[in-house]
Amino acid sequence: MSYVAVQGGREAIERACESYEHRRLGRDSAPLGLDQIREQLHLAVDRVMGEGGLYAPEHAALALRQAAGDTFEAAFLLRAHRATLPRIGESKVCSTGEMRVIRRISSAFKDVPGGQILGPTSDYSLRLLELDPLDDPQARKAYLRERLFGGTEPAGGIPDEFPRVVDLLRAEGLVEDVSTEASEPFDITRRSMVYPAPRNARLQSLARGETGALLFLAYSSMRGYGHIHPTLAELRVGYVPLWMEHPKTGEPFVAGEVLATEAEVVSRFSDPNGDPKFHLGCGMCFGQNEIKAISMGVLDRCLRSASPSCPAEDQEFVLYHADGIESMGFSNHWKLPHYVDFLSDLDRLRKAREVAHAGA
Repeated sequence: MSYVAVQGGREAIERACESYEHRRLGRDSAPLGLDQIREQLHLAVDRVMGEGGLYAPEHAALALRQAAGDTFEAAFLLRAHRATLPRIGESKVCSTGEMRVIRRISSAFKDVPGGQILGPTSDYSLRLLELDPLDDPQARKAYLRERLFGGTEPAGGIPDEFPRVVDLLRAEGLVEDVSTEASEPFDITRRSMVYPAPRNARLQSLARGETGALLFLAYSSMRGYGHIHPTLAELRVGYVPLWMEHPKTGEPFVAGEVLATEAEVVSRFSDPNGDPKFHLGCGMCFGQNEIKAISMGVLDRCLRSASPSCPAEDQEFVLYHADGIESMGFSNHWKLPHYVDFLSDLDRLRKAREVAHAGA
């Protein structure tokens, strides 16, 4: 592709940027505080962290504000910022079995060990737009706080860890073992993927994928352009301890917690080796992003198909096109000057029309 430099447009570009910022700041409204974005738009913050590949709620809120709410642009800003940061260490392998659960459900079984924990969600509410203005938000918060926590005794008997629902199936030998695909950790930010890619590289790529793109591809398989019709064995949202190795003593220690969503889905069984078992798909991402985790679990299973028969089962197709940063960047680049390209196409078209008309 050919481009030409735009001359004499520096002042116009500066004014365009200033106009954008002026519109973003608004006319008479108060500036948005980062605490407001982080707390009240937390699902958008979680989405940006996942697609930006950096767990940093404050920075994700800042990126959302700078991008005027555009999650694509915000994730782009966050990932670009991540590229400037030094690496001070690597975390140890963390078990999500240690997750401090705030939400945990299963659609496979009604009664599961530890019970169903609905947690914070709007899943069970009607999708109705609240047109009544919130006249006194502080009073509303006080009311909700009293409803949720006032006059209640601390809940007892909640286990520190919850057994996995999939383990119930695994104990009976009813679910496939995917540990045979284990391999050395593959860092997709430092190495280019070569297809077929190892499973941990595929999961890394999906974890940074654009939520809508993953949903679109997973839905295509669930709807019939594929073979994966899943059942949600378990969905967990909670805080996972981040284990590190002390740089001086070498002893493991907990450096903090990371809010994450994990989904495990099972799909129809097959009989490739004479031993029918459910297929298993896993998804995990930063923050509370349940649609992404479920879609990721479906695609994890899709991408293990021995003979791909649809787009959602093709590794190269899925992993190349699910990254929102790359797809947004390529789409946006068409706004740059393509004068040379278009003039060349225009000349060829005129010549072709001359030839066609001369022979008519």
